[in-house]
Amino acid sequence: MRKIGFIGCGKMARAMIEGIIKSEVTGPENIMASARTGETLQKVQGDLNILTSIDNREVALFADILILAVKPDLHSQVIEEIKKVVKENVIIVTIAAGIALGDIEGFFGRNVKAVRTMPNTPSFVGEGMTALCPNASLTQTDLAEVTLLFNSFGKTEILEERLMDAVPAISGSSPAYVYMMIEAMADGGVRLGIPREKAYSLAAQAVLGAAKMVLESGAHPGSLKDNVCTPGGATIEAVASLEKNQFRGALLEAMDNCYKKTVDLSNSKK
Repeated sequence: MRKIGFIGCGKMARAMIEGIIKSEVTGPENIMASARTGETLQKVQGDLNILTSIDNREVALFADILILAVKPDLHSQVIEEIKKVVKENVIIVTIAAGIALGDIEGFFGRNVKAVRTMPNTPSFVGEGMTALCPNASLTQTDLAEVTLLFNSFGKTEILEERLMDAVPAISGSSPAYVYMMIEAMADGGVRLGIPREKAYSLAAQAVLGAAKMVLESGAHPGSLKDNVCTPGGATIEAVASLEKNQFRGALLEAMDNCYKKTVDLSNSKK
């Protein structure tokens, strides 16, 4: 595995680094990260035993795969700082919403190997979902190595760039929808007399198990739903109530609004 650099070491970067180390894709000696403060770097170095630097250029000189783990509006500034010192065949990876492959190449002022990605917060527990979009400069070997990194803390899908602005609506932001559903289910349990902590446990495990059934059974979600609904039973009553209250429609509208906002934010950076 090539040397991996992180410019920025916030929560998402730390989740990625932990996943890479735990899965033994590479060792901490092959990972270097920078951050704005020495205090952050001291904690990261103590917790993860990776190499650290306060200087972004030092990380850029080190890395064969360089992950820009900074806010979207900082990409231009960071790339201006490092573009003269990065390795010739470095792979530049962005994890920020709204940063297009053309933006990366434009900031560098030349052709570079670049990958646009959108991970999500379940990466913190090794169950992330990341959409990847490489530019034409990457080889299949390059893409396989980047994919291996992101698979170390979850799963990945390769998408065309025209679809990347839709990713926050379906996987980037959607954990928030699920947390709201779990909270509501737990509230319902408490209303029925179940203690709060037990209600959260029951609801969260049910969601986890249902998701695993979709991923591992290969069955259509509608078919799995039908299997739970016995004729004249309690589940079909619950499903009918959800349909009456436009459960699906509310989710579709939420996703549509999320997508529109993502596009607006993307356009505002151009």
